[in-house]
Amino acid sequence: GDYQWLIENGNGGRNKDARTFFFYMATVNTPAVVLKMVGRGSQYALATTDSKKRYLDGGKRYKVVVPANVPAKEFWSIVAYDPQTRSMLQTGHPYPSKNSVRNTDLVAGADGSTTVWFGPEPPEGQDKNWIQTVAGKGWFVLFRLYGPLDAWFDKTWRP
Repeated sequence: GDYQWLIENGNGGRNKDARTFFFYMATVNTPAVVLKMVGRGSQYALATTDSKKRYLDGGKRYKVVVPANVPAKEFWSIVAYDPQTRSMLQTGHPYPSKNSVRNTDLVAGADGSTTVWFGPEPPEGQDKNWIQTVAGKGWFVLFRLYGPLDAWFDKTWRP
């Protein structure tokens, strides 16, 4: 969550790897990415591992459920990146990403949530919500909120 990068509320120390990785990623970006600017700027959630703390593998299938009512004044996006280049993952598609503005055909669930799939092939019938990855290549994902609202900062909404 925040600029302190604490593990277990500080009882486990600081996660220096995550902190270093974030600042490596955010080189030349504005300091506003760590400030609370409700309705302005952007905020990021980063994932490099799965729920079992294994690095993301381009040959496997994953899903991210984006809950309903994303607290973004402008829009949200989710992008697959290459950990070696820090650029968007090179795939057979122009953009290894989805967002709530460009991808108006994203399929939402009955509860309003959107499941985004990652993998070398889409699950059957999930092409619209799929982001291609590359077998044999690691990757990481950034979820962005443009114009983040209070629910993001007070953590009443969580991706």
